[in-house]
Amino acid sequence: MNHIDEQLRAVFADAGCRGWVRAERIDSVGSIVDLEGDDPVVAASVWKLVLLVATARAFDEGVLTATDSVRLVPAQCSPGPTGIASCADPVTMSWRDVARSMITVSDNAAADALLGAVGLDAIADVIDFLGLQDTRIVGGTETLGAQIVRDTGRLSADEALGLLASNYTVIDSAGFDPAYTSCTTPRDSNAVLRAIWSNSAASLGQCTFMKEVLSQQVWPHRIRSGIPYPDVEVAGKTGTIGPIRNEVAVVSFPGEHPVAVSVFTRAARMDLYLPLVDQAIGTVARIAVTAVRQSP
Repeated sequence: MNHIDEQLRAVFADAGCRGWVRAERIDSVGSIVDLEGDDPVVAASVWKLVLLVATARAFDEGVLTATDSVRLVPAQCSPGPTGIASCADPVTMSWRDVARSMITVSDNAAADALLGAVGLDAIADVIDFLGLQDTRIVGGTETLGAQIVRDTGRLSADEALGLLASNYTVIDSAGFDPAYTSCTTPRDSNAVLRAIWSNSAASLGQCTFMKEVLSQQVWPHRIRSGIPYPDVEVAGKTGTIGPIRNEVAVVSFPGEHPVAVSVFTRAARMDLYLPLVDQAIGTVARIAVTAVRQSP
């Protein structure tokens, strides 16, 4: 085990979680930091990154028109603490802004609306096109919620997650096992980011759109917490469900080649808030990105 691996493992252990990390330059030059980066991990909302690419390609192909309006009724949408599901009244917005909401605030309702529009076949096409050997998307947020409800015997996803967050019960769900739910690897996640930043995931215009949207993500508590500098851009996507806390991002220092970094964790506890794990994600991202930046 090298010194960097020891550091990363120590940070995860101190936070009470397991962790998987991979960091590398977007242009694939220089050294790579990899801690079990080929292990399958639960994607959680990181799956929305693949859907973002599928949406961008649908815009390119004319399957969807980016500026067309869609009306979404919150009561009929997948539940979630942010975005459309948190609204009281019907919402009308363009498809590209539905995609924006899906990424910037991890909007579950927006994601399932887009998945319904482009279909799982489009997701499979992206996985094949990008050569993601260990990524599997079995469905959207609605599918995952239904899985957790079945496993816990509750009546709704909110009830199920509330039960799972209690440390007075011992209940697990297949939704937290990469063998039974949407999964990926740190290597595959970096490959998606690399395709977007190299403008090969879709047209130049759509790749520019995806970079813009990912840079607008509002959450500063994970990778950004370890790299808080105002002149450094952190463009990424978080994922959270039960004991799972993730983030994948591209970190761009002024005048340097951008670095893709993917951090996935599974905590020993299922508390609704796990700030030590969030901070650990930021810390290991800083360690890994710094090592890549300092390589010849």
